[in-house]
This record gives sequence, structure tokens and C-alpha cells, in this order.
Amino acid sequence: MAKASRPYQIFAKPIGAACNLRCDYCYYLEKALYADEGNIRMPDDVLEEFIVQHIQTTPDPVVLFSWHGGEPTLLGLDYFQKIVGLQRKHQPVHRRIVNGIQTNGTLLNEEWCRFLAAEGFGVGISLDGPEHLHDGHRLTRGGEPTHRQAMRGYDLLARHGVPCDVLCVVHALNVQKPIEVYRFFKQIKASYIGFLPLVEALPDEDGSVSPRTAPSELFGDFLCTIFDEWAAQDIGQVRIQIFEEAAGAALGRDHALCIFKKTCGDVPVIERNGDFFSCDHFVNKEHLIGNIRETPLADLLDDPRQRAFGRIKWDTLPRYCCECEVLLLCHGGCPKDRILRTPDGEAGLNYLCAGYKRFFTHCRPFLDQLSGLRSRESLEPPKTTRPAMPTRTDRKVGRNDQCPCGSGRKYKKCCMGK
Repeated sequence: MAKASRPYQIFAKPIGAACNLRCDYCYYLEKALYADEGNIRMPDDVLEEFIVQHIQTTPDPVVLFSWHGGEPTLLGLDYFQKIVGLQRKHQPVHRRIVNGIQTNGTLLNEEWCRFLAAEGFGVGISLDGPEHLHDGHRLTRGGEPTHRQAMRGYDLLARHGVPCDVLCVVHALNVQKPIEVYRFFKQIKASYIGFLPLVEALPDEDGSVSPRTAPSELFGDFLCTIFDEWAAQDIGQVRIQIFEEAAGAALGRDHALCIFKKTCGDVPVIERNGDFFSCDHFVNKEHLIGNIRETPLADLLDDPRQRAFGRIKWDTLPRYCCECEVLLLCHGGCPKDRILRTPDGEAGLNYLCAGYKRFFTHCRPFLDQLSGLRSRESLEPPKTTRPAMPTRTDRKVGRNDQCPCGSGRKYKKCCMGK
């Protein structure tokens, strides 16, 4: 099977939208095309086909599997043991397989954590801050709070030494409490935090959003406030995704996060029946590209429709964005959030524009320092093992003496006459 023409990351959803919680901001439930089929697992033959194709198609030496839902732990530990078994069965020599799983943490127990630790899984866990902020939206099907169960899972992961990233949805409640949220994460020793702003566009298409949505300007203030404390106290101790994205751009690196890339389309979705969709936020019939049982994964990734989906992000960027001083830091953000009009009336402005501009402008002095360091390093002459020749010596150096430059050679065969 052919390799993909470029790096990619697939969100595999072997249980679809099935979840034990009913977080009231969950965007995935409304996109579930297979809800009438019940909470079924991805069939074994489809699972194995996906694993085989993903291993064969990935162009990198490390093959990353990203397991999402819904809530993937509902599949049961036996299903993930099967996943690991199939990966070992098909793993080529000299290639490494890494697994990541995104979970709400409430179903984790000792057995789960022993398995995740033994198999080297990385875990992303959803936490929206301290209890009263987390429980504002992340509830059970019966409307009960979930923070204590999620923290029990988080603590179990820490006890077993499982690498754990925190994913924090920033909504209208916690966006007003940046220091409280950030210090809570520091208190629980979170080492990597991703802040995901909630944007729920209302169907009237006039740019209005739900009351749960974090106001754009407040989201910018949220990031600025946390950035100031992080820059003063926590550089090297806490990693924050959006800060790393900004720093990487200042150092001349390409964005890793799809929402800030110039084009997108490299993070598609495989549903539990093998259907391939353009993006996690576009799981709908219009963005169904094909099925891995009928079309090779490499062909789906390079399908003209998938390529067009990725390019449209840049091709439809408003002139207002193209002329923006922070364009290279955000590239217009995620297309799903481009629901506003620019000041001159052009469609396609990101709802989060004001917040992003506020934050990226605020941290610009820090980024300029990074960029300056990079520039100075690139202009420095290459270091040699031989130090510069001294301008004077305390005694006259004879032609057969050891050269004072430190080379270890005789003066006449080294720096004499230079």
C-alpha cells in the first residue's frame, strides 16, 4: 500500500458518539450519523483493516494512533487489549507504534491504568478547572456532577505514571476565572494544558452564538492573564499548547495545531463503520469522502475533495485577515468558527479574531525576544574546538614550542606567521 504524501493524524472513533456523560456543550452528538444503530463497537474486521492501513500509510517512522469518541473507555479494556494485539501482529520491524486516548476519566480504574502504563499510552483528559467550574457543563446523563470522578481518574493516571495532558474547554463560566483555572491545574501538577475555546454558532447564521460560548475578547484576556503568570513563574515547568504554537512560529517552525496552520485537512476522522470524514468538526454527509473497506486510506487522504477541503481555509481568508499583523500566528483560525463579517462587510471572519489578536499582540514582545535569539544564533560564527589566538603572550613563543592557541601542535606548524 502506498504511503501518504504528507504527515497526518487520524481521530479514530471506534465507538462513535457513545458516551456515559451528557456534557451540554458536546458538539459531537449532533454530528452522529449512526445514533440509531445503538452503542456498537467498530467491528473486528474494520478495526484490523484500519490498523493495517494506518501502519502501512503513515510516512513517518513512528505510527501514532489517536483513539477518540464519544468516550472510548466504554469499549472496555478487552477491546483495547485487542487493539494492542493487532498492532503487534502487524507492526513492521524498525517501526514504532504509539497510542493516545482522549477520555473524560470517569471510568478509569486500577486495571485500566496498569494497562495504559504498561503499553505506553498517552492520555488526554478533559477537565474544565476546579469543581464548581467543571461541573457547570460536564454532567452525567442524569444531570449529576462529574468532577470528583474525573479527578479520581486523573489521580490514578498520575499514580501509575501515565503521561497525561489536560484539555480544558473554555466557556462562558471559566473564561472569567483565568487565574483560578490556571492555579488549579498547577496545583494538580498538570504538565501540559490545551485550552479549547467553546464557540457554538446559532443556526440563524448572523454570527450570533450561544450563552455558553466564551466571548472572544474575554478569551483573549483569559490567555493574556495566564500567559503573564506562566512567563513570570512557570516557563519550563508547565507547557501550554497555544503558547507553544506562538513560540514555534516565532522560531520559524511550522504550526503543529491544525487550527493555526495555513491549510488544514490533515486531521480526518474514521468512524466506527470505516467511513472517512474530512475533519472532526465536519462529520456530515457533505464531508464523507469514502470508506476504508472500499478505498485505500492513502487515496482517501489524497482525494481531491479532501485536498480542496484543506485549501479552502486559505483560499477563502478575508482580505482583512490577509492584512493582519498577526496573520502568521493564527491564519484565520478554524474554519468552523468563521461566522462573522469583517469591518468592511466581507464574510468569513473568525468569531475568535478579537481574542486571538489581543493575545498574540500581548505576547509579541516575548515572541520578538525568541525571534531575536534565533536570529543572533544564526549569525554567530560556528564554534571551533580551537579558541581564538591570543593577542599577546607573557613570553616569546619559540617556533618549536607548543602553540599558545591550544591546538597541541608546534607553533611553527600552527599559528606562526598568521
